[in-house]
Amino acid sequence: MNCACDAPGLMPIEHAMEMIRDTISPISEVTQCPLSDALDRVIAQDIISPINVPAYDNSAMDGYALRYADFLQSKTLKQVGKSLAGNSFEGEIKAGECVRIMTGAEIPTGADTVVMQENTSANELEITFLKASMGDAIRPAGDDIKKGAVVLQAGARISPIDIGLLASLGFASVPVFRQLKVAVFSTGDELLAVGNTPRDDRIFDTNRPMLVAMLSKLGAEVFDLGIIPDSKDQIRAAFEQANALADCVVTSGGVSVGEADYTREILEEYGSIDFWKLAIKPGKPLAFGSLPNSIFFGLPGNPVSSAVTFDQIAAPALAYLAGCKTKKVDLLPAIAATPFRKRPGRTDYQRAFYFVNENGELNVETTGSQSSGVLSCFRQSNCYAVLENERGKVNEGEIVHILPFTNIISSV
Repeated sequence: MNCACDAPGLMPIEHAMEMIRDTISPISEVTQCPLSDALDRVIAQDIISPINVPAYDNSAMDGYALRYADFLQSKTLKQVGKSLAGNSFEGEIKAGECVRIMTGAEIPTGADTVVMQENTSANELEITFLKASMGDAIRPAGDDIKKGAVVLQAGARISPIDIGLLASLGFASVPVFRQLKVAVFSTGDELLAVGNTPRDDRIFDTNRPMLVAMLSKLGAEVFDLGIIPDSKDQIRAAFEQANALADCVVTSGGVSVGEADYTREILEEYGSIDFWKLAIKPGKPLAFGSLPNSIFFGLPGNPVSSAVTFDQIAAPALAYLAGCKTKKVDLLPAIAATPFRKRPGRTDYQRAFYFVNENGELNVETTGSQSSGVLSCFRQSNCYAVLENERGKVNEGEIVHILPFTNIISSV
């Protein structure tokens, strides 16, 4: 395969993503999930509305319901009752009559117009109308959702707004795909679990807590298997346990060519590796393949590389595995407000900050060091500046394509 890479054998990210999609079979098991537990689950079947929302014609404001033809005959009408939300006016409005009505209350039979109270003058039960327009301030039945309409399509991930929408239709539970199960562990004798006393010869395990948090944003059930030492037998046992528990195994570290990097060696024996070097930066040493009952992603050990490769490669794949139908996110053109350093050869996901300048133009600037070990750079960033394989240094004023962070990376 020919590609513009800065080292032989590197695979373009687009080809890698195609291979991943071709390998994955989405979860097909369906279960009924209580609405209270449905946040971030994936809808398995189209949700059809069993009712109209609203269920009846109702008032969009506080005022008076009347027959517009009566308003044309006389500007003063007699108030004959009230219609409140949950306590409707009983009966029918007759000629020369009006009904006091509150927001959300059912429109009385015979009425075809609501006049807001600011356009009226009341003298006990005689109401004088200063102005009115036919059909004003009436929300018809089904104005929001019509009975029989598709409310949520299969493959949609349920959001907080969707929870409210489903509640408005009376759904106590919804059909969803079985929850995605992901096992996570880190490898390396140099790693120290958080909470332990710092040591000069160890580093705290950054990636595993970060990846567990990212997976929670995908609605996955996570099995955290901890830190596995650089022992071939223990790494093999960890893979066997993870494969028995999960649909996907995500590891951090151990996918390069160091003397003690056993992950690749074990996977070649226990499963299969489809690729392990990508033409992206950060994140070149990334592994993907299959275990007997699951797929796996072997992410790089450097924290930024791990975050970027999970966000851009693993997360879309896991969403697909979970049955989620996602739309491709288009890159946005922006003007470089600062230079960006880059060498041709790999697609570079540089952490950056976009903003709109005083002329209403979308601008983007670098947020400093792009080292794969500088995780704090994400805190000053809100997007990636995606610099193409063949591109070199970017000068101020050139067009750069950006990809705003999703909630996988940022809470903003």
